[in-house]
Amino acid sequence: MFVRQLDYLVTLAQEKHFARAAEICCVSQPALSAAVRNLETELGVAIVQRGQRFQGFTPEGERILDWARQTLAALEGLKQEASMSLAKLSGTLRVGAIPTTMPIVSLLTGACLAQHADLRQLVLSLSTEEIMRKLDDFELDVGLTYLEDQRLDGFHVQPLYRERYMLLARDQSAIGDKTEISWKDASELPMCLLTSHMQNRRIVDAAFRRADAQANVVVETDSTFALYSHVRHADLFSVVPHSLLCLFELRDDMVAIPIVPELSRTIGMISPSHNPCSPIVTAARSIAAQIDLQSRFDAYITGSYQPITSND
Repeated sequence: MFVRQLDYLVTLAQEKHFARAAEICCVSQPALSAAVRNLETELGVAIVQRGQRFQGFTPEGERILDWARQTLAALEGLKQEASMSLAKLSGTLRVGAIPTTMPIVSLLTGACLAQHADLRQLVLSLSTEEIMRKLDDFELDVGLTYLEDQRLDGFHVQPLYRERYMLLARDQSAIGDKTEISWKDASELPMCLLTSHMQNRRIVDAAFRRADAQANVVVETDSTFALYSHVRHADLFSVVPHSLLCLFELRDDMVAIPIVPELSRTIGMISPSHNPCSPIVTAARSIAAQIDLQSRFDAYITGSYQPITSND
């Protein structure tokens, strides 16, 4: 019953609501509450602040919650290690990715499935702050994010590719058949960009400021797919990392123009640095190291990328 009690505790911390936590754990609310009370009795401390509704954890409860997360993570690692001894890796790889990397996550998850058919995967779109927090709380296994961030100290960091920012346009004639464009000139075009609270948007805004310009933003969205749609159907323009061009490779009437001076950022995979490392994280790191994402994305700029067809 002890492991189940810890699971109840961690789920309660995630949901901050007894009824929702009980529903996720597939038990009644009285059963979950009783299990938490039994854990408090066994440990001799109050874990949960009680009132008419969930009010949080006591200071002692917060420390016990940290141990509960570590214990459940270690148990999951033990199960994964056992599955490796059977020549197959099972479990769930939990990936957190910043929104601009979501379209390319399948290149990683697909490679993982090819090598580990019994592995299940969960992919969540999160901010860098959320990714780091969930890694610390053992709620994620790996994250994809920008690496130019001092807050990543203490995480295992694995560079994957360096993205280059491009102007996305409906067709070449919309910008006078230019082969490149300055940030100043780009600021005069009607833009669809990601929302201002997103890290990608802050990077783009900073580039415009360095050019003593401000983007003419007429539509904001938190969806990379919506960026494409507004360029394709509303005659707007956008500034996107060249890695996102994999979303548009089937449209030969969409063009991406280099913006000068060049703006680039390194994207990588981060994971907990503690030992022992879980077999799932070890597998994800190994597979990511085998994928040449840089050459693939750079090919979209040079025009040398060849999509795989049904005849290949």
